[in-house]
Amino acid sequence: MTERTRVMALDVGLKTVGVAVSDPLRIIAQGVTTVRRTGLKADLAALEALVAEHAVDRIVVGWPLQPNGRPGAMTRIVDRLADALARRTGLPIERWDERMTSRLAERALIEGGARRATRRQVVDKVAAALILQSWLDARPPQDREQGETV
Repeated sequence: MTERTRVMALDVGLKTVGVAVSDPLRIIAQGVTTVRRTGLKADLAALEALVAEHAVDRIVVGWPLQPNGRPGAMTRIVDRLADALARRTGLPIERWDERMTSRLAERALIEGGARRATRRQVVDKVAAALILQSWLDARPPQDREQGETV
C-alpha cells in the first residue's frame, strides 16, 4: 500500500502566509501555522520546509479575486510567490478562489469567542484551512479516497 500524501493550502498576504494541510485521505483541512514574510528567499525556504515536513504533493494557493471576479492588485504578489514556489519544489500549484475567506475566518473566530490579539495571530491559518477545505470539498469522493487530484 502506498503512503498517502497531503495537500497544502496557502493564504498569501503582504505580511504573512497562512498555511493549512489536509489529512492523508484528503478529507479534512487543518490550519498549521502562519509564516511571517521577510523576503522571497526566506519565505520560500520556510514554505519548502513545511512541504517536506507534511509530505505534501500539491499546493493550493488562495487566488485573490475581486468581488467582480477579476484579478486584483494582490494577484501579482500571489503569482510571484506561487510561481517561485512551483519552481523551487517542483510541485503542481493550483490557484483557488479565496474571496471572502479572510472575512469568514475572522467571523468564525469572533463567534468562537477569540480575543482580538488571538484572532490576529491565527486568522491567516484559519483562512488557509477554509481555502483548502473548499478545494477538498470540490473533489469527487473517489479522487479523495485514492489520494488523487484532478
